[in-house]
Amino acid sequence: MEERIIELEKRVAFQDHMLEEMNEILVAQQKEVEILKRQLKLFEEKITSVDLVKRQEDEEPPPHY
Repeated sequence: MEERIIELEKRVAFQDHMLEEMNEILVAQQKEVEILKRQLKLFEEKITSVDLVKRQEDEEPPPHY
């Protein structure tokens, strides 16, 4: 009976350790996701602020006209 209790205590200790490690990884991933979200927002703002296509009336005619 005592051996079973010791084995169960070992398992619980192992699971506690794994939960702590997983929590640390989750926290690190969440920080990285927040950083990536901020970067994506900045890129979106840059893209929308730049005129990628000129209006036709703003275009100069080609030199052969």
